[in-house]
Amino acid sequence: MQALGRFRVLDFGTAWAAPMASQLLADMGAEVVKVESRVRLDGLRLGRPIVGDDVAGGDRGRWPELQPVFHGLNRNKLGITVNLKHADGVELIKRLAGQTDVVIHNYSPGVLERLGLDYDALRAVRPDIIVVGMPAAGETGPLSNVIAYAPIILALSGLMSMVGYEDGTLVGELQSAWSDAVAGLHAAMAAVSALRHRDATGQGQHVEVAQWEATTSWLGEAVMDWAMNARAQGTTGNVDPGMAPHNCYPCRGGEAKEGWVSIAVGSDEEWRRFCRAVESGGGRGRNRWTRDPRYADGFRRWRRRAELDDHIRRWTRRFEPMEVTQLLQRFGVAAMPVMTIEDQFLDPHFRQREVWPEVEHPMVGIEWLYGLAWRLHETPGSVRRHAPLLGEHNRQVLGELLGVSESDLQRFERAEAVY
Repeated sequence: MQALGRFRVLDFGTAWAAPMASQLLADMGAEVVKVESRVRLDGLRLGRPIVGDDVAGGDRGRWPELQPVFHGLNRNKLGITVNLKHADGVELIKRLAGQTDVVIHNYSPGVLERLGLDYDALRAVRPDIIVVGMPAAGETGPLSNVIAYAPIILALSGLMSMVGYEDGTLVGELQSAWSDAVAGLHAAMAAVSALRHRDATGQGQHVEVAQWEATTSWLGEAVMDWAMNARAQGTTGNVDPGMAPHNCYPCRGGEAKEGWVSIAVGSDEEWRRFCRAVESGGGRGRNRWTRDPRYADGFRRWRRRAELDDHIRRWTRRFEPMEVTQLLQRFGVAAMPVMTIEDQFLDPHFRQREVWPEVEHPMVGIEWLYGLAWRLHETPGSVRRHAPLLGEHNRQVLGELLGVSESDLQRFERAEAVY
């Protein structure tokens, strides 16, 4: 059973944010139709591919099909190429919207309106349609004209100023588009909430998920700290305000080999279990600090976290990361190796949980995509098919679903309305 199997989603998204929102819905069974065209490709199709051996593939038009990030964010979707700058293309989309439950986009404010595909226009063809927009900073207000990708949104939100070492050294721009991911999660949940509301009331709605606001929602404690104490939080490294020890510690093999383990102790009971684990794995005589009363409660441990970390480093260096992990976990203490990509891929627990499902792509062959973030019992969701090729489902969607005849479809193709 597919949780969202009775719903159709029209995806105008590009890059990461909106495609991730619709990908989450597709993973849970929704029929997602991705709309793009050769006039305006999804940005993730562009650029040199990082998979495959054919470095001249772009000369034969293959490069837009070889981007692995695009494959992950657009699996389980159907793909059509409709030119939204052509009047016939807009009319085709309106006809498709009449049979669609949710429209998701991350256009800048005003784009859909200029195309004649804004909420009011779509509601005219289906009164209970749901439109989820994902502008950078909202569709109204003094900053609504901000056009931004993830790095700018991360900076505007304040998150980037909090990522760095405990001494205040910033690490600079985050290397992953975290704001796209968190906004995508917000938008997917907003779409599901709107569908639930429509089931109860019969009403559609226009939902705004500003990516800036979604990212700022990560910073609740920092926002409240400023509001209540006029104190601006900065970089904290691995320090947690309520846990000690809480850090990554070097293991046998040396730092050059990236042998590290992460350990988190959240209560005095966990600390006592941690101490028993250390003593069982290293001998009482060598680890007298585990019985030091200065570390007996959480506040005193936190105040002395630097010297405590030194003790723990000396202990963890005698073991490999997995040895520390298994020992501490046996005593109920949170611990996990700091994994490389290879470690993650080969980890037996991750493989059992299908963290990396295998998909066969017609242009690439077998590839491994990231899996679902959750596993529900009755409606687990799945990765069922590869990301669509350009225009792969034009005839299925426009012909079979909308009833466009083959002669009309060919006419639209000649006019580059379907292109």
